Amino acid sequence: MRYVVIVAGGSGTRLWPLSRQGTPKQLLNLVNGKTLLRIAYERIQGLVPDEQVLVCTGSEFGDAIHAELPEIPRENILGEPVGRDTLNAVAFPAAVLARRDPDAVMASVTSDQIMNPVSTLRAALQKAFRLAETHADSLITFGVVPTTPHTGFGYLQRGPALAGHGDVSMVASFTEKPDRETAESYLASGRYWWNSGMFVWRVATFLDQLRQLRPDAYDILETIADDPSRRDDLYPQLPKISVDYAVMEPVSRGEGTAQVLAVRLPITWHDVGGFEALSTQLPRDHAGNATTGHSVLVDSSDNVVINTDEDGRVVAVVGLSGTVIVQTPQVTLVCPMSEAERIKELVAEVTERMGTSYA
Repeated sequence: MRYVVIVAGGSGTRLWPLSRQGTPKQLLNLVNGKTLLRIAYERIQGLVPDEQVLVCTGSEFGDAIHAELPEIPRENILGEPVGRDTLNAVAFPAAVLARRDPDAVMASVTSDQIMNPVSTLRAALQKAFRLAETHADSLITFGVVPTTPHTGFGYLQRGPALAGHGDVSMVASFTEKPDRETAESYLASGRYWWNSGMFVWRVATFLDQLRQLRPDAYDILETIADDPSRRDDLYPQLPKISVDYAVMEPVSRGEGTAQVLAVRLPITWHDVGGFEALSTQLPRDHAGNATTGHSVLVDSSDNVVINTDEDGRVVAVVGLSGTVIVQTPQVTLVCPMSEAERIKELVAEVTERMGTSYA
């Protein structure tokens, strides 16, 4: 049968102080009054029955996830006691599904992007499901057709097209976040797609590649799947590594026994990982200010102003441009948009000076 796993981990540090310990970004009402998790679920709703939808998240968020997505059975919300990067966030559900259904075909989708049109994504997922069912030795990813030379995304290089499928290519290589010049050359060549971080595969095929390439992770996950009571003790021993580094890239180089395919995905794709990306989803005024909550701006342009304080406080701004201002009941953040990628560094400093209650 077909299954969909929504990967909903990550701390969302670049959206601090909106995203905090206990309130990760996927549970924040960030876009049109909805959480990113709800939006991710609605994108795939109906592709498989709700009983065949799983969520992989931090153990401490299980109840909150279930409250946000009551359609999904509680036992389908799989908790990681500690985050161990994307390899384990997809391999843990794969190992669980292998016990439930040895013939499972699994899609792994993300919960922190905004994608449109949704119909195009759903059609690509359906196509990938069919490919995995007919090409059992394939690990399938999705290549988002790039529109700009973006330096914050990973890329995949397209090889030959799969026979009979003009919109499906073999993957020749993967590249992590290139510099500007390289990204421009990728865009000009037409041979590169953005790496979506979403996948479809037969669970048995993926786990077999994991066994060959990372037996250390495979053995631990197999033990946890057989005996869930050992999860909390064993999970921290898993290698902290991305699924691209651990499996997808080596397989694309011929180090495994499978092949990597990419389905063309011509959509608009916004990774809502930081304030610049989030600002594209917020209403803007005539001066280009993206705002939410109570604020007053005078002679100010191209700012991001987010006020979640419910006690009547107003954010008042005059003469600023290109600035991020976030007010929450406990923390106020002010920084140039050009420095927004340093928020992780700031959170570490705040934690050291003020304690973990502000993280």
